[in-house]
Amino acid sequence: MLHPVTSSFIARLRAQDQAAWFDLWETFGPVLRIQLSKWGRGRIGSETVKDLSQETMAALSDSIDRYDPGKGARFSTWLLAIAKHVLGDELDRRGAKKRNSSKKAAEFDESWMTASATMGADAAYEAAVFGSKVEAALRIVEKECEFVDYSIYRMRVLENQPGKDVAASLGMSEPTISRRLARVREALRARLAEVISTYSFTDEERQEAERNGLTLNPNKADDALFDEAIGEIFHKQAELRREDESATRR
Repeated sequence: MLHPVTSSFIARLRAQDQAAWFDLWETFGPVLRIQLSKWGRGRIGSETVKDLSQETMAALSDSIDRYDPGKGARFSTWLLAIAKHVLGDELDRRGAKKRNSSKKAAEFDESWMTASATMGADAAYEAAVFGSKVEAALRIVEKECEFVDYSIYRMRVLENQPGKDVAASLGMSEPTISRRLARVREALRARLAEVISTYSFTDEERQEAERNGLTLNPNKADDALFDEAIGEIFHKQAELRREDESATRR
């Protein structure tokens, strides 16, 4: 059964809600572009990669309300299957053009929604997909929190600056820094739970946060581990963004 938050997001996509489309693109676009580039192996350029990633999103929107989690595919695996299908169609069209023949695009049906060991969903890809969800939650919290509060979280957690240095640079006491830091952490946990629910179709996916060191129902001892895990994921996603931006400039 789909989570209510997931169902609501699907309804927005089906209604062509542009904000929902943007959220989907902003969250998973870089992961898709990098994966398509790897599969293309120089056969497709950066502009084609961008076009195919958009086609993947369109196919996802068209079929998302038919998704059946009972068939075994995680959201990330399903997204990868759609991208592979879209890339295969593009390469087939190119091959047909060279042979001066025509080839009808393969139909995208529910058979692509099953779990598959051949989809190439390796650990790096799965980590990037989960990291994209964390990054999306951070973007939401940055918009919602007070500027100073998020700046403190950025300096302490994302930039790993010592608390005393942050306090000195902002002219605050360390206890004040800790209190403001806790506000953002609490907001981030709430938003992370929502983002994971939005893009998760299976219990396994909904448990990703815990497996990645992000306890969403914590006690005080979990706070430092949570911040450490967020910092590590943030830096990995920053590297992924740089890789994506470098590829699109080629």
